[in-house]
Amino acid sequence: MSAPPPPPPPPARDLARVLTLRDLVLIVVGTTIGSGIFTVPGSVLRQSGGDLGVALVVWVVGSVLALLGALTFGELGAMLPDAGGSYVYVREAFGPLPAFLLGWTLFLAINTGSTATLAVAFANYVGELVPLTPLAHKVAGVAMIATVTAVNIRGVRHAATVQNWSTGLKVGAIFALAIAGFFMGDGLHRPDTRVFTTPITVASLSAAGVGLLGVLWAYEGWQNVTNSAGEAADPQRTFARAIGLGTAALVVIYLTANAGYVAAVGASGVSASDRIAADVVHALFGPAAAKLVTLVILVSIFSAANGLALTGPRMYFAMARDGVFFRALAEVHPRFGTPALAVAVSAGWAALLALSGTFEQLFTYVVFASWMFAALAAASVFVLRRRRPDAARPFRVPGYPVTPALFIAAAVAIVLNTVVARPVQALIGLGIVATGAPAYFAWKWWRKTGA
Repeated sequence: MSAPPPPPPPPARDLARVLTLRDLVLIVVGTTIGSGIFTVPGSVLRQSGGDLGVALVVWVVGSVLALLGALTFGELGAMLPDAGGSYVYVREAFGPLPAFLLGWTLFLAINTGSTATLAVAFANYVGELVPLTPLAHKVAGVAMIATVTAVNIRGVRHAATVQNWSTGLKVGAIFALAIAGFFMGDGLHRPDTRVFTTPITVASLSAAGVGLLGVLWAYEGWQNVTNSAGEAADPQRTFARAIGLGTAALVVIYLTANAGYVAAVGASGVSASDRIAADVVHALFGPAAAKLVTLVILVSIFSAANGLALTGPRMYFAMARDGVFFRALAEVHPRFGTPALAVAVSAGWAALLALSGTFEQLFTYVVFASWMFAALAAASVFVLRRRRPDAARPFRVPGYPVTPALFIAAAVAIVLNTVVARPVQALIGLGIVATGAPAYFAWKWWRKTGA
């Protein structure tokens, strides 16, 4: 007599839907604003030939591209409001292997590499306030990752509250600095402020294109909120609004900050600086106040890292539920209701990257791949419109098909520019992405054999 079959496993717990519209908007804003807006404007203005008008156009173009992407992802997120975001869109449109390669690359290098970058930057700025030994520097970076991890394991509501407050503080500081620049600075009236005096040539357009890459880097991260759609309350109504409002808020914040910097120290002052926020505070309030910028940047970095921990692990959680990643990562903590192990494993890998320093090479090689996968995820809207014409779409991207097509074209252009400008790095990066293929088939085999 054969033994009875084993009982079926208990049904997997779902993540609680507790994130409100405000939470989602502040996740978009907080995850995107890291240190870019405090450092990038000088580089963008230099690439624009010191011409304020050209530089602002570059910022506007980057802002429009981010908005086009947000509108596209808004339709996808409202249609498929599940944990995992882009991974889910690509899986449903193009199949499990491309989706796995997306998640694999984000886990291996992009999201975790971003966290490692933020951790090292956090330690660098702590070192400007207090002297740090090399060991203390590493400890400071890892301690930030550990703190963010603990917050996010404790509960999504707890993590969202931290995100809301930290985002509010840094946005308030950015606006305060811009207002001070308008009222206390004379930069807009200086004779060296040039507006649309640069002749349009192939060289000037190429340089402006390089500046656009810096703007897009400052916008990197708005799409991370899609990973948290599985925890959004009433996602069909709130998600598309949140990603649109959050990205629109970023546009206002970034353009206001740039105008405030120029008002404070002039176009030449901005162009000459790679730490423009600190230099503006120094010019307006003296050297003693410059440390305040360091504190603001520390809050900003912490907020961005918290946003990554609040979003990225949801993709690995979704992959594990599909049976193509570590099974334990699909577990929901019985007390806290979070994908605790997914958060912890992601943080552990990010800490190892930060400690070893290898994140710099990894991140440099594969950062362009985030745009490759963004284009693929955005293209899902075309496939799903054709394949599932009757599916519920509480939000439809306005301007379809032009809106997603423009975003995809911009993303593809960034990828191709990287391949042409840095072919060796691009090939290495594509090789890193390709390592996901054997990993995918290994997990499929493991799942099939019940190992």
